[in-house]
Amino acid sequence: MASLKDVANCFLYLDDTNDGDGISNLKLQKLMYYAQGFYCALFDNPLFSDPISAWVHGPVVEGLYHDFKQYGRGSIPLPVDFDKNSLNSDEFGLIKEVFDEFGQYSAWKLRDMTHEESPWLNHENEAGVISLDEITDYFKTRIN
Repeated sequence: MASLKDVANCFLYLDDTNDGDGISNLKLQKLMYYAQGFYCALFDNPLFSDPISAWVHGPVVEGLYHDFKQYGRGSIPLPVDFDKNSLNSDEFGLIKEVFDEFGQYSAWKLRDMTHEESPWLNHENEAGVISLDEITDYFKTRIN
């Protein structure tokens, strides 16, 4: 299982190596949600162990949010210590696929997309953890 930090740093690395415009905390949160969801659906195991919660602006990994909240709406700087070999080929491949598909969208577009999906919708009036089972079940419908 990948560490939360390695998954987040991988998204920042991919954005940088693809001449991206930078990734804000809001956008990173949504990319992490999609990565966790598709990984769970494809491999029947979580990509990372940290829980995802339903917040006002969509799914959030709370610990990661606090790690990067000092950047506000700005871009999170590229990590200096990321080694893509810290991820196995399935992990890196899935993260890259999620980045290629969803990284093109703005943070607010991704936020709006998550607000149309059942894992968040089922919790919009009761902030709290979205279960891995709920995330997995939903994303299995997205890969078939």
